[in-house]
Amino acid sequence: MKAIWKLPNGEEITAEVSDGTNMMQAAVDNNVPGVVGECGGCLSCATCHVYVDPAWVEKTGVADDFEDAMLDVAEAERTDQSRLSCQIEASGELDGLVLIVPQA
Repeated sequence: MKAIWKLPNGEEITAEVSDGTNMMQAAVDNNVPGVVGECGGCLSCATCHVYVDPAWVEKTGVADDFEDAMLDVAEAERTDQSRLSCQIEASGELDGLVLIVPQA
């Protein structure tokens, strides 16, 4: 699947992501600035916080209770489109997914 990260400076990074890969790992693998993933995707930090483009919110699902709590400690402002990218798994139905990296 293709994923697109929109950076705060207006640049975009596009990459092919294998099905089953979480979007935090995909961002780290593709050197997306602002997506750190300090915990390695085990849902114990919020350093992979992204905003899901409005067109993709329904397809990426909603945060469960634990992710919801972790989003409260994200450095950037939380919005209705906030997700931890480690909790979004690449799949064919997300081909073209757009994630917005918040301003740190």
